[in-house]
Amino acid sequence: MKKKQAVAEDPAEMIPSESREEEEEENEAPVKAKRSKTEEVVYHPVKLSRSDLYRPPTAEELNQLKEAESLFHCSLLKMQMEELLKEVALSERRKQQIDSFIQTVTKRLRTVPESPEVEVSDLSWLSNAVKVPFLLVPKTTKGKFHMTPPASVDLIGSYPLGTCTKPRVMVDLAVTIPADVLHPKDVVNQRYPRKRALYLAGLAQYLASSSDIGSMLYSCLHGNRLRPVLLLTPPGKDSSSFTVRVHACPPPGFFKPSRFHPQRNNIRTEWYTGLQTTQSESSEPPTPLYNSSVLGDLLPRAHLQFLSAVSSQCSAFADGVALLKVWLRQRELHQGTGCFNGFLASMLIAYLLTSHRISNSMTAYQLLRNTLNFLASTDLTVNGISLAKDPDSTAPSLAEFHNAFQVVFVDPSGHLNMCADMTACTYKQLQHEASVSMEFWDNPTVDGFHSLLMTPKPMIRTSDHIFQLCELVKLQSSCKKLNLLSELMDHSGNYVHTALPYILSLLQRGLGQRIHLLTHSLSPDPEWSVESEAPKHKAQPPLSFGVLLMPELAASALDRGPPADSPKAAEFRQLWGSRSELRRFQDGAITEAVLWDGESMCQKRLVPRQIITHLLQLHADIPESSVRYVGAMVDDVIKTGSELPSTGEEESLLVVQSYDDLSRKLWRLEGLPLSITAVQGAHPALRYTQVFPPLPLKLDYSFFDREKTSRSLVPKEGKPCPAYITPITVICHMEGSGKWPHDRLAIRHIRTAFHIRLGELLKKHHNYMCRPCPTHLDVWKDGLVFRIQVAYHREPQVLRESVNAEGLLVVRDNEEAQALEMATIHKPLLTSTLHGLQQQHPCFGAVCRLAKRWLGAQLFSDDITEDTADLLVASLFLQPAPFTPPGSPQVGFLRFLHLLSSFDWRNNPLVVNLNNQLAATDYTEIKNDFTATRESLPVLFIATPKDKKQSIWTKRAPSVQILQRVVMVAAESLKLLENQLMDSNKIQDVRVVMRPPLDAYDVLIHLNPKQVPLLVQAVDPPTVTFSRGVMAGNVTQSGGALPVIDYNPVSLYMAELREAFGDLALFFCDPHGGTVIAVLWKPKAFIPMPFKTSQVSARSVVVTGEEANTVPNVEAILEDFRIMGKGLIKSLEARTEKWSL
Repeated sequence: MKKKQAVAEDPAEMIPSESREEEEEENEAPVKAKRSKTEEVVYHPVKLSRSDLYRPPTAEELNQLKEAESLFHCSLLKMQMEELLKEVALSERRKQQIDSFIQTVTKRLRTVPESPEVEVSDLSWLSNAVKVPFLLVPKTTKGKFHMTPPASVDLIGSYPLGTCTKPRVMVDLAVTIPADVLHPKDVVNQRYPRKRALYLAGLAQYLASSSDIGSMLYSCLHGNRLRPVLLLTPPGKDSSSFTVRVHACPPPGFFKPSRFHPQRNNIRTEWYTGLQTTQSESSEPPTPLYNSSVLGDLLPRAHLQFLSAVSSQCSAFADGVALLKVWLRQRELHQGTGCFNGFLASMLIAYLLTSHRISNSMTAYQLLRNTLNFLASTDLTVNGISLAKDPDSTAPSLAEFHNAFQVVFVDPSGHLNMCADMTACTYKQLQHEASVSMEFWDNPTVDGFHSLLMTPKPMIRTSDHIFQLCELVKLQSSCKKLNLLSELMDHSGNYVHTALPYILSLLQRGLGQRIHLLTHSLSPDPEWSVESEAPKHKAQPPLSFGVLLMPELAASALDRGPPADSPKAAEFRQLWGSRSELRRFQDGAITEAVLWDGESMCQKRLVPRQIITHLLQLHADIPESSVRYVGAMVDDVIKTGSELPSTGEEESLLVVQSYDDLSRKLWRLEGLPLSITAVQGAHPALRYTQVFPPLPLKLDYSFFDREKTSRSLVPKEGKPCPAYITPITVICHMEGSGKWPHDRLAIRHIRTAFHIRLGELLKKHHNYMCRPCPTHLDVWKDGLVFRIQVAYHREPQVLRESVNAEGLLVVRDNEEAQALEMATIHKPLLTSTLHGLQQQHPCFGAVCRLAKRWLGAQLFSDDITEDTADLLVASLFLQPAPFTPPGSPQVGFLRFLHLLSSFDWRNNPLVVNLNNQLAATDYTEIKNDFTATRESLPVLFIATPKDKKQSIWTKRAPSVQILQRVVMVAAESLKLLENQLMDSNKIQDVRVVMRPPLDAYDVLIHLNPKQVPLLVQAVDPPTVTFSRGVMAGNVTQSGGALPVIDYNPVSLYMAELREAFGDLALFFCDPHGGTVIAVLWKPKAFIPMPFKTSQVSARSVVVTGEEANTVPNVEAILEDFRIMGKGLIKSLEARTEKWSL
């Protein structure tokens, strides 16, 4: 321990001599060349006496050890946070650049020339090259103005406090407007804000000629148009490294704080509207927002003094603020109008320190944790907090602040609400994020650091549904309809932010219990050139609103209101207008109710859209055409049915119901030599995750001929390929008995006998058409085919046993036994588990279907199998941190793409905690085993409670190369899709992420659409469809001839190609109606090999000198492709000449 202390006392002692020399060279002008890298680095050992070596640890060292043990899941989290703080802190070099630039700017500002006094509305003293950063509405106001050098120039904000962080470094500079420019009555009718804007324009005009300044822009402080600022960047290559934000402020104490009481009026209606009124000053409406905007300019120096005093008492203050700022940034709450910015973060930590809720000796980690805990448990919309210890008598009370503002957090002066422009919805979002963070913080099974501080949470990936108000100018008519003139005056004409709180409150009432949370985007701070006019209010990006749904209530098509004779009935009718009607219910009650359109699940999912558009049209005059709803755009790719569109829920339910009926009938069968112990589904359709669930088919017998021996239906000559009939796998376990043989062949014969007997009994009792085979029994029921496989629990063990030459019994694992276990044990278990997950999360199946549709369309479905994809999606629901479980298919799909593209597959196992069976110790065990045997494990490793060490689902595929491509394509798809969904100006075609880039492949085999049975499932539906032997109408429950089952020429052709040429090439195809097979040559296959007669298949001989080598004969191989696919291939396109290189 003493050794550690000694090192700390003299850090230079353990520096290698090379680096010490380099340090000296940096400090002095380098004269000699640096030492070469190859020379050995010499460390100087620290000589410690025996008593120093074995000295007990100091109190500080004991504290550090205890902290690492008790506060962090492991010391890794502590190190990660320390590294993060180093990343966001400003380097010494950057600080020197900032200080130098601030000195230059300050020097220039002190020499601003004076100008003669003119009326405020007279802008003749300004050159045309510089505009005033203010929307002059109304045009004129009283007052005189002249330009003069500032009274003082001071650093304010985060930089002098030491809480300034990367990536966007903003340094605040307060320029004090001299007292003779202002008048005590300037608080009235925007006189002060206009003078402030004129003063900034004067500074901009003067600085424009300086070569010491790079670029100059105007902006607004947190989007507040009354508080324009001037943004300066240094010239040259440092222009993007930091920005100086120049604020114009009145002299401290120039205006009396009591003038800015939230119940006082400082904007007269007569001046604002231009109409004569008889209102006295006392009857004017209060202007709390305008008042707090002006008051905010009076206090920045006082706030800096207060925060400096607090931070000097707490050594970890700056680091705690830095961590909180990172947390806010990842959740997009750190900038824009009404944001929770770095200043509020500093003030909140200062409040917790001064109110002794947290201690000065706490670490940055503890500060962050306690702050989030406070946010999660304190509602500032109801119980505001104040930093004022003993405010003066004129200061407003908390109740008065609550009457004027939605969120209340009062500054140390007691006069200013620092959250004046924050909406209640933004604070609720902040509370929600804090409580979600606290939930997974202590969960040892979650990577807390990564989820908390490293995962971005953009609105499109966080909210279940999103909608945008595109034409913001329509909010002018909303203000009229909602009668918001006095609020519009208070917001100085900003109709967007005037209408926003009322729209949010209206939607909260309408959506009610359907939603967990309603959020909105924070309008970004506008930035514009000093040569341009201030942008209009409508010039900002569309307002986006996010909705977090309550899955069990969101899709309800009925809103039941109060009884008809209740006093609340009128209120209900007023809210819903013509949509409200009296209805009588089964319980005899007659109540007001609203019934929304929606039959299928995909229509019901969009009931919130109907509610939102109806309420906005009715109460805010916003037409449906101005609302862009981004809730289910991606769902189109799995939508089927023209009359009643569906995304597969109803079809899956039909399959499950038919299976349940079959299962009951199998249990009740009598006449079997052994009883059935279990009937288990082992097919994705039975867990709601089949991309296109099997549809009950009614066959058109005129399309088929009857095959004589088996009486099966075979398509007539020249007809298109018949509709593909999916066999739905069902595993039927028979009881164990001494009658079962111990020979593998005998077991197979017994199973075949069971298939025959089961078929006979089902035909006899239920008239189902059955076709027994050695491996399975096909049952035609309700227009679906169920493939029953009899299983005997000891068969895998029998397959592992063999007798060696000495007559000893040897047990050895083999692929055949593993495949049987997979089919009869693992798959049925996975199906039942995921079926349970679907019952908990109604959109789980739809997310799986979207994910697998994308994998198929991008040609990855052979490498990331159905089971693997379902497990990947299950992990999003079981461990959603830092999100909540997806509440819509679209957001689930976006998170699936994010998981694929951002998870560290090389260094981490993906643990899917099915049924919550894994404890924290299991996670540690899985991670340790994974690390120890990483090289021998699959590249994509998925651990489940029943499979902690092997990842049986990904053993075969994908390979490293395929996984790299999946990650790359997923990242591009995510980026493209998110941009398209959030940007209404982009071409709205979500199918673009489903179209694979084919330029990477060597050969493309184009198929004849007529012979592709699943053509209707293609990403881009075909213009021409073919009759495939299916009729419309109700299906018969039993009887009828059996069609051709599981016949898909494309997959059969793919299997033949892989068998014949798998050593030379990889073959890819979209299983859902793909009409192209993409071929990729294996590079190793084209290395010339020595001639051997046993290895000349598909190879030609090349003789060079005395050497005879063989290389693949590509022309012959391509010809083989054509011959093997005769009738199925339309054309063959060789895209590259790699083989001729």
